[in-house]
Amino acid sequence: MENNTKQKVSLPLYLQILAGMIVGIAIGLIALPLKGERFIQYWIVPWGQLFIRLLQLIAMPLIFVSLIKGVIGLESIKSFSKLGAKTILLYLSTTVVAVILGLSTGLIAKPGNLVDKTQIESLQDSYDLFVAEKKLAAEETHERGPLGFLNDIIPNNIIDAASNNSGMLQVIFFAVFFAIAALAIPKEKTKTIIAFFNGLNEIIFRMVDYIIAFAPIGVTALMAGLVVSYGGEMSIFVALGAYALCIVGAMFIMAYLFYPLLIHLFSNTPVKKFLRAIYPVQLFAFTTSSSAATLPYTMETVENELGVSKETASFVLPVGTTVNMDGTSCYQAIAVLFIAQILGIDLSLQQILVVVGMTILSSIGTPAIPGGSFVILTMVLTSVGIPAEGLALIIGIDRPLDMLRTAVNVTGDAVVSVIVDSK
Repeated sequence: MENNTKQKVSLPLYLQILAGMIVGIAIGLIALPLKGERFIQYWIVPWGQLFIRLLQLIAMPLIFVSLIKGVIGLESIKSFSKLGAKTILLYLSTTVVAVILGLSTGLIAKPGNLVDKTQIESLQDSYDLFVAEKKLAAEETHERGPLGFLNDIIPNNIIDAASNNSGMLQVIFFAVFFAIAALAIPKEKTKTIIAFFNGLNEIIFRMVDYIIAFAPIGVTALMAGLVVSYGGEMSIFVALGAYALCIVGAMFIMAYLFYPLLIHLFSNTPVKKFLRAIYPVQLFAFTTSSSAATLPYTMETVENELGVSKETASFVLPVGTTVNMDGTSCYQAIAVLFIAQILGIDLSLQQILVVVGMTILSSIGTPAIPGGSFVILTMVLTSVGIPAEGLALIIGIDRPLDMLRTAVNVTGDAVVSVIVDSK
């Protein structure tokens, strides 16, 4: 009876994270007048750094296993035929638009520039060496010629590539290459491998659950360290509010302007009918923050309310849950720019293109569970030379934004299913 009572009064994870953010800010503000900066840095901040390291730890295996499982899940090379190719092309196209929208929003609004410049300079000092190393790497890349980027995509040693999160693009290439080769082999010969990766995928997802459960403590430590680092400067929170508004605005454009335009141009379904039918699904996705948990409801809605055939829905929607993360991709693009702006790191055109490519590719491996994007974002940040610790700037308010982008993700899945079934 006592255990049941404890379960009933326990706070949801997102409220725990929000509480952790508030407690962390309070600890930092209390430490400042008490000259407790050293205590915060030595005894509090390491717990936040541990949380970041756990996210970085799981990023590589998560991407690798999720990609292989997703591609193998297409059943056969024939799945890349008319239905499969069209579905994948549409998903990738909408993801590209989402990333471009996110980058445009971040570059135009520049929410990170609202932070006090002197505070940016003081924080930037600790990353000078890191940034200098990245600039040197960029110069070396430029000297290799226009096709030098191919060496960054195709590894000569997969073990070496997997040993560093900055080599994620090479791991993605190997995973897709491996999965396509597995598809070309009869199922009876690869059933052991498929079962292995299915089981491994479940284990890694459970590890992600454990890491995300540690988030409230990590957020508390990170926020306390952040307040101390900024000397109590509150302009960071003004910038954080502007950042949240940027994401909300971009999500609104995706869900209620871009998607309805696609429905109008490429399907026979009236836009009003689609919006009425999909609204309950969006609400369900918003409350669960999980595309996977919403999938059965999404399938039922597009089949019964929008007239999509069962054959199309049963293929397009499960694939979309794995590879189509428009809301997440848009959010990641804005988040990367925001963190870069806060830290005073100017991204070059080449780095911005890397953000586009990595965000599109990594969206395929983003787990369709609450908080899954934390893991992927650490990898995207590292790929363009931004310290993963910058995640501390946004993680405290991520939960409501996660709910919002999940609603956009499932809307994109439904849109593609309607378009594919219309032709």
